[in-house]
Amino acid sequence: MTRGIREEEGPGGLPFLAVDTERCRARLTPYGAQVCEWAPAGQAASVLFLSPRASFGAGSAIRGGVPVCFPWFAAHPSDAAKPAHGFARTRLWRTGAVTRDESGDVGITFHLASDAQTRVLWDAEFAASLTVTLGTALTMTFTVENTGAAAFECEIALHSYLAVGDAAQTRVSGLERTRFIDKVDAMREHTTSSEPLTFTSEVDRIFVDTTSTCTIDDPILARKIQIEKTGSPVTVVWNPGPHKGPAVRDLGDAWDKFICVETAHCRPLPLRVPPHARHAMTTRISVSGRA
Repeated sequence: MTRGIREEEGPGGLPFLAVDTERCRARLTPYGAQVCEWAPAGQAASVLFLSPRASFGAGSAIRGGVPVCFPWFAAHPSDAAKPAHGFARTRLWRTGAVTRDESGDVGITFHLASDAQTRVLWDAEFAASLTVTLGTALTMTFTVENTGAAAFECEIALHSYLAVGDAAQTRVSGLERTRFIDKVDAMREHTTSSEPLTFTSEVDRIFVDTTSTCTIDDPILARKIQIEKTGSPVTVVWNPGPHKGPAVRDLGDAWDKFICVETAHCRPLPLRVPPHARHAMTTRISVSGRA
């Protein structure tokens, strides 16, 4: 195994990779190709939120970190019996290349391809990968290739849970004057004001036609988290708020310790992939401050 990386058995018996270098500390698992923790040098606390009530084990989605939502986002568009956010986050991906470059950054690639089980849920031929770069920034690139003879539509989201001291005192900038679909307001369309986004109640918004960088300003942890992206026309922002949050089984009282700012390609702007074509979507998370 590459220097600074070790394999270990995690909660629920899941396989994990632990990264500990002079650049960062991180833990991730091929189950769902999910980064669960990441703290760059100089940060005592993880930049990613992982619920203290998170479930680990086959068939359960891990609450926190960066789940991969694919090939659909949220509820299935036509069959509510299918799993929310697709099947990628509850599949064991194959671990591919594990590297360390001259700067000391660690690179890990996970792979997932269509098989008999995925075709039951989604009749498409595909090959997907998630390449994670772990250093003073966290970069994740999701690539999907259509390996079949027919075009398909899909949705992708890198569902980043960003740790904050108190959601109610946190502000998100970068989405001012941007059109969004409000899932809290019966999917009505609105446009944001010129002020940063705040979290006094439930927020569940799909911001469309935006490639902007977002910044989370957290006065409690005295740091700013920046989320940059490419290959993505949608940003999703979510926090369940004080009424819904405590009722979420695997979240409970920790609902105010995160904000999700998600790099996405989802409805109303799903991704269409022609035969033998591919699409890559990248999110890059960095942090400044002292937490």
